[in-house]
Amino acid sequence: MKYGVETTLEFMFYVVWSVISSGQDARANRYRKNLWPDVYGKVIELGPGFGVSFDHLPHKTASNGQFVINSDVIKSYTAVEPNPFMFEKLQANAEGHGFCVNYDLKTCTDNNNQGTVNDNSDSVPFIISRGTFDNPESVPQAVWDNAPYDTVITSFSLCTARNPQESIKNIVKLLKPGGTYIFIEHILHPPPGDPLVVDGGHINGAFWGRMQKLVSPVWNLFGHGCYITRETEKSIISTPGWDSVEYKYARIGGDFLSYFVPMAFGKAIKSSQ
Repeated sequence: MKYGVETTLEFMFYVVWSVISSGQDARANRYRKNLWPDVYGKVIELGPGFGVSFDHLPHKTASNGQFVINSDVIKSYTAVEPNPFMFEKLQANAEGHGFCVNYDLKTCTDNNNQGTVNDNSDSVPFIISRGTFDNPESVPQAVWDNAPYDTVITSFSLCTARNPQESIKNIVKLLKPGGTYIFIEHILHPPPGDPLVVDGGHINGAFWGRMQKLVSPVWNLFGHGCYITRETEKSIISTPGWDSVEYKYARIGGDFLSYFVPMAFGKAIKSSQ
């Protein structure tokens, strides 16, 4: 792999995410456990990172006794990950949950990428594809070819999207009519007293919102384009094509870092028309 500027930034973010992701995932998991059981059918996830959220997908006991992804519920899984440094851990986590991993060779051009060697009849096919949803051209062709999808997932992905509004439009395009979009995203602190805040209501959202804006340029640099001041939930609502959108906020608290990354989590149902 050649290390130009973009590759160096990707590696820097891989290192940063390796350090902070456990705390981020621990905070998100309390909401994933209620949302991820609704994942079904043909699934696509944008920016899965290391694939830690697989723990909360529907599972079953396979014929070999392994606790694996339930193939009666999830028929296929496509992971669209822009950072190739995530691939190794992503594949290991996927295989640990019984997925049979292969790579989209048109986008994952590193010869070191090898899929699952052994699988069994209970394995759900899992494709790793490199790309984004920032515009139709950045979406891998294999993703379009396999559309539509029953479920689309994003976790902390739209905060790093270069064009989040276009990404949401492409999510709508990729979903089947009546399909489900499940999300957990970093957002700007909602205003004090917002009734949709379900955790951390005691935290001063006005103050910490100002702090988010203050540190955003540095955060953006080390987070490879992560914007913690976006109001992604409002962008989702304003995008045409939904039958319904439901979400809540979590300010949370605890470690110092968490005050800078409140979350919006929920799901949207595409119109059946």
